[in-house]
Amino acid sequence: MQIWTSPLDISPDFDRSVVTFGVYDGVHRGHRAVLTRAVDIGRELGWPVIVLTFDPHPATVHRPEAHIRLVMSLQDRINRIETLGVDALYLQHYDAAYARATAAEFVRDQLVGQLRAGFVVVGHDARFGAGNTGDEAVLRRLGTELGFGVEIVGDRCDAAGERWSSTRVRAALATGDVASAAQILGRPHRIHGTVVHGARRGRELGFPTANLSGDDLGEVPADGVYAGWLVRHIPGGTAEEYLPAAISVGTNPQFEGQERTVEAHVLGRSDLNLYGEPISIDFVSRIRPMLTFGSVDELLARIDLDVLETADRLGVPPAGRVPPGSVQAS
Repeated sequence: MQIWTSPLDISPDFDRSVVTFGVYDGVHRGHRAVLTRAVDIGRELGWPVIVLTFDPHPATVHRPEAHIRLVMSLQDRINRIETLGVDALYLQHYDAAYARATAAEFVRDQLVGQLRAGFVVVGHDARFGAGNTGDEAVLRRLGTELGFGVEIVGDRCDAAGERWSSTRVRAALATGDVASAAQILGRPHRIHGTVVHGARRGRELGFPTANLSGDDLGEVPADGVYAGWLVRHIPGGTAEEYLPAAISVGTNPQFEGQERTVEAHVLGRSDLNLYGEPISIDFVSRIRPMLTFGSVDELLARIDLDVLETADRLGVPPAGRVPPGSVQAS
């Protein structure tokens, strides 16, 4: 998939294209319905399929006080879109000047003028142009005037009829409901980070952890203990290694911690030296909220249960504490 960031990048090797546009944060199941339909139409017509997406998120420009956190990183968004068979992605820098274009200007100048749209595919909720004045009716009218086809993909909903959306994913993550987030996304929610040194209490207690911290991990779910996967990325390729993990998110109140961190214990493993390694964490299921116990022994008894519950939810063999002296990370 080609990545374009300016009109000069656009390939000259096509006359007409199928275009879809949107932020596509999370590339959830509703997004994929739109993207897949665009790809299908492109293959039928023999035209390249182009995704126009925006960075930063428009809401952060129009409502900076809202502090909207993205479900996934920009690179993850690009990677997910590429897997659907899209030919090119135009990454549009979004700022106040760009946002002043009217709906007609956006369609005429960028979709048709730059991207040579012969067909436009969007979701039912697509809005565009200054003040979000562009909608389905406006797009169809402009399609007739400018000579391009339009297809509107209907909302995709859960069994209760509630629409899948990035907003719902964020709301689920805010309460720790990672299972519901995964239903909307079509896969577990993932964050990324580099393993850093922590207080090393975990290894002393028989549960060594890979610790992530900072503000750039992605949308971290609510404090609590989760079952999930620590994902190692094999250098030099796209292969990944998935390791079953019990994941703690929070400030570690048992030891009066202050900094919010993500700590992942790979079940039964003491031979991993992950310091400095970039990893991902996939959240599968929430086990419990973050708690403070009356003693360290009570904490350990609860962690023993958490680790067994993690193995059960992930469908892997159970594992217990590891001997502190066997931990190989330095």
